[in-house]
Amino acid sequence: MPILGVISSAGYPRVPNAPTIGTATAGNASATVTYTASATGPVATSFTATSSPSGLTGTGASPITVSGLTNGTSYTFTVTATNAAGTSTASAASNSVTPVQPFAATGGTIVNSGGYRYHTFLADGTFQVTAGSANVEVLLIAGGAAGGRSDDTSYGAGGGGAGGVLYTASQAVSVNNYAIVIGAGGTGTSSPNVQGNNGNNSTFNSTTLVAIGGGGGGAHSNTAGRNGGSGGGARATTGNGTGTSGQGFNGGTGNSSSGGGGGGGAAGVGANSPANNQGGNGGAATSAYSAWASATTTGVSGAYAGGGGGAGPNANGTGGGGGAQPGSNVNPTVNVAANTGSANGGLAAKSGGSNSLNGGSGICIIRYVP
Repeated sequence: MPILGVISSAGYPRVPNAPTIGTATAGNASATVTYTASATGPVATSFTATSSPSGLTGTGASPITVSGLTNGTSYTFTVTATNAAGTSTASAASNSVTPVQPFAATGGTIVNSGGYRYHTFLADGTFQVTAGSANVEVLLIAGGAAGGRSDDTSYGAGGGGAGGVLYTASQAVSVNNYAIVIGAGGTGTSSPNVQGNNGNNSTFNSTTLVAIGGGGGGAHSNTAGRNGGSGGGARATTGNGTGTSGQGFNGGTGNSSSGGGGGGGAAGVGANSPANNQGGNGGAATSAYSAWASATTTGVSGAYAGGGGGAGPNANGTGGGGGAQPGSNVNPTVNVAANTGSANGGLAAKSGGSNSLNGGSGICIIRYVP
């Protein structure tokens, strides 16, 4: 007896009805295509998806995978049904899709956290894109500056400014090598009455992104704070260092009689010397990137780029707090922790004290959705 639906009433074989097209989804040089077989008419024994352009095919149950496609080219697909009697007409065309090569990159310390992939650079290195292209986020922080040093029992010195903080939400990258340079913190000085050294710039791909190193703190006979990513604190009532627009804030000014101003931070200006014999606090660090700090175990207490505190002139004076860095009394002894990406400014030193303290080193963090 003839099989119902395969043999026509006239005794001729019948082909299946066309399937109903579903959704096409792009992959790497491939796509998957869903469909629904017709609920009426002859039963199909196989199904074929065909690309347009190129006519590449795949067979099987839904979804069908079509391989050998060209990445970057747009395709639509139709599906046909086949049985012993022949092949159906084609379904309607699917939506258009464009296969792409997945983005892949190496370089730095790589961690996955909160749906993102982070590449962290605490030293010079290379961010190498090995496949595909993407728009990535970049957080780039320069080195913090050193504080100034006083050698006059009547005057203090200014705190070092924080390294400049530069963030971009959409930096286009493709297969290439991108050089990462991490700015070292400015080094403290043991020479009397000398401004602190500026921090060093951090760069992404040479001149593509440049974060400016922090400005050194002023000393009593060379009163001005230096300019930088954030400005250094001054000893006098004028001459505080200025920050770079969009990267940091100005340093504070000193008391006319004695204390030095705090260095500027990424989230606020350095404090002025509040009274005789006292240094101003460093400008506040930024906690805007606390998720980055937590994921990469960098920064100081989840924040980046606090200003260094100014110093008073003698044992009765008080050094200001350095933003995210804990404050120190008159004669600070602890530098900002190296290789944390903090980029905090260094604390100033009182007259006759030890060296002014180093600024923190910078950092570059790149993140994207893998």
